[in-house]
Amino acid sequence: MDKNKVYIAFEILLKEIDEAINIISDEAEKHLKAKDFGKAKTLIEYGEQLKYFREKIKTLRKKWQTIFSEKPPIQDQKNKVKGNKKGGRTPEEQFIIPILESIIELGGKAEVKRVYERVHSKMKDILTEYDYEPLPSNPQEIRWKNNVRFARLRMVKEGLLAENSPRGIWEITEKGRKFYEENKQSMSLSSSFSNGDKK
Repeated sequence: MDKNKVYIAFEILLKEIDEAINIISDEAEKHLKAKDFGKAKTLIEYGEQLKYFREKIKTLRKKWQTIFSEKPPIQDQKNKVKGNKKGGRTPEEQFIIPILESIIELGGKAEVKRVYERVHSKMKDILTEYDYEPLPSNPQEIRWKNNVRFARLRMVKEGLLAENSPRGIWEITEKGRKFYEENKQSMSLSSSFSNGDKK
């Protein structure tokens, strides 16, 4: 049995799931722009299910690694995921506070391009090589920007950003400001979203 091939299979599967999430993100944003909130909500929920499945796969991959005393030497494999040891892709949860902070600094609402610039400035030290790769499904878009867009969809769903702002403009809500003040020192926001707004 070649344990390296199994590990690589996990990496390929995770990469395919990421691409599926990216495609759903694109479709959900199109429906949001078209004000078809029902379809957008369905797609976002489907995306959340895929993300949950992705975490399960990552857990299985980790368990597979622990079966053997040494880590599979996959550095030279074509399909390995580049970047940090946690899979290379910076989770969209880590973009939430930088997005909110950037919009606040820009006066509460701003053009998407300006938000991207500020978010990148705040996160450039933690973004990985993998984050800077173009999407296979859309070579014109860099992966970290796609993650920002997916985070934005989630934030609209949670009420942190306005859903009826003009096209190309992102606007923070009062709930978003409150969330920022309560969580700006936090390193992980996933529990905040999974538990919902209890206030």
